[in-house]
Amino acid sequence: MTVIECSNVQKKFKTKDALSNITFQLEENKIMGLLGRNGAGKTTLLQLLAGMTKPTSGVVKVFGETPFNNLFVSANSIYIHDQMQFPGSFTLQDILETAANFYGNWDESLANKLISYFSLDPQAYHSDLSKGMKNTFNFILGLSTHCALTLFDEPINGMDEAVRKDVYRALLKDYIANPRTIIISSHFLEEMEHLLEVVLLIDQGIVVFNKSLEEIQLFALALQGPTDAIQKWTVGLEKLDEKQIAPGYAKVLLRAEDCTFDERALQQEDITISSVSASEVYMYMTNTRDVGIDELFN
Repeated sequence: MTVIECSNVQKKFKTKDALSNITFQLEENKIMGLLGRNGAGKTTLLQLLAGMTKPTSGVVKVFGETPFNNLFVSANSIYIHDQMQFPGSFTLQDILETAANFYGNWDESLANKLISYFSLDPQAYHSDLSKGMKNTFNFILGLSTHCALTLFDEPINGMDEAVRKDVYRALLKDYIANPRTIIISSHFLEEMEHLLEVVLLIDQGIVVFNKSLEEIQLFALALQGPTDAIQKWTVGLEKLDEKQIAPGYAKVLLRAEDCTFDERALQQEDITISSVSASEVYMYMTNTRDVGIDELFN
């Protein structure tokens, strides 16, 4: 079943396009990474999917319905973000009990176990928590709903490394036990790469690519070695990225489908060839600068 369908979606704020011609589909029971640098349009897209706002033009469908002001979509989806606010008189326990009354698949046992594991006080007030603890609680809330569509917007902000690792582990284990459609928005890919099945990369409001993680991992390869030798071997090839990593020593990123190299011949000229991680591809594809930071100090 198709859970999300966006067709030619545009969202304009005054004279600025936050999203331009966004088109993609997402099937059920997938974990998608929604990637992009700050200001790319990730939050705007999630708000459209959550029914918090309407597109300026185009079509947004969630569970086959328009999500804006749609009770069915609201009851079967949750949008978790770091600006969530709750009534000041509500303790964490009050928030969880209210969620249990609204979400039909609420997992009370999971919520209580995670509250205890992450050392959260059920009688504490959400507004009194640190940023990291707030986002940890928000994550627990989102995971425990077992909604058919769960939207996490930069869920790890403020968490230390140990907590982030536990959060990723909890998400993966619960997803395996209770499959559903999850979208995780982030501009950090390396840490959560192992979770994702599909990646939607947007940059300046435009879809750069929408691919499976396996496709991205096979998308590019890197050559590294003496600059002169690298230049000779890459004549006529499209360079996705090129940088001088030391005097007379370069690294070039190429589309894998364009390349047929003799690895022995490369080795004879001290050139190494390697695959490129999905996080490296992401960094290269969203880099809009003409020079790297190293060039500023040359």
